[in-house]
Amino acid sequence: MLQQQGVNDMYAFVFPGQGSQAVAMGQAIYDASPTARDVFAEVDEALKQNLSKIIFNGPAEDLTLTENAQPALMAVSMALLRVLEKDAGKKISQLAKYVAGHSLGEYSALCAVKCIGLADTAKLLKLRGQAMQKAVPNGIGAMAALLGVNLAKAQEIAKLASQGKAEICVAANDNSGEQVVISGHKIAVERALPIAKEHGAKRGLLLPVSVPSHSPLMAPAADAMQHALVNITLGMPTLPVVANVTAKAEQDPNNLRKLLVEQMTNMVRWRESIQFLKAQGVTTVVEIGAGKVLTGLVRRIEPDLQIVNIEGPADIESFLKSV
Repeated sequence: MLQQQGVNDMYAFVFPGQGSQAVAMGQAIYDASPTARDVFAEVDEALKQNLSKIIFNGPAEDLTLTENAQPALMAVSMALLRVLEKDAGKKISQLAKYVAGHSLGEYSALCAVKCIGLADTAKLLKLRGQAMQKAVPNGIGAMAALLGVNLAKAQEIAKLASQGKAEICVAANDNSGEQVVISGHKIAVERALPIAKEHGAKRGLLLPVSVPSHSPLMAPAADAMQHALVNITLGMPTLPVVANVTAKAEQDPNNLRKLLVEQMTNMVRWRESIQFLKAQGVTTVVEIGAGKVLTGLVRRIEPDLQIVNIEGPADIESFLKSV
């Protein structure tokens, strides 16, 4: 819902993570703007792959592959942002006070505030997707969403479902006060579902992913990212980034590099990140990119916050009229 914003409104821009992808996402902005087309072309060139074709035409199975979904979602977010900045002349550093991103969305956020260049961000996300897929053999890992439980309860459930290092289950995404995603060995995650029901969860739902993100099983992927990030120059971001690992504003490039590595094996503290933004005086959260997943989570975490969703040219137009 878009309302007329006042002069005292404070904005934060947030960037979606995996699961928001859909075939033809970003098509409208691509068709409408040469600036957007340049973004997709730059990503294709960086990856030496026609990722744009997969984004716009599918098939869905190819787009859903972790190594494609991650740079694809970032490309859509950056295309929309570039149009806002270049075509409409509204820099994110003038509009917002903070940025944040959910999991891979943190890379989009860092790209948005000029901490990492577009080509480097695309390459890092491609590598991140590949490293995550390689870290755990197919069929060994799993993730599940627990609905109707808070973080403390989800952690208790995960602990009960675990059996030492051989069968790990941990809280991976603290998405809201009523939705926590668990991750780990498939056998332990599946064991957690009936335990969750016994402990008052409304529902436990296995997610259609084979990669147990944000769990200790991602240690090999964290090593791969550490190795890759050493060779990437991170600039001083133009805005503070609320990091997944700390749920606090971070601006030191060396610390941000370290946090990107830690993010691989640590929980996404999304609920706390949104609470932090509100505590800093943010009044409006702008989700820029594919889907409305974060919009739904923000609404559940802090119902008082205004929410704006930017997915295409019409959304950019409406947003510009409101600021």
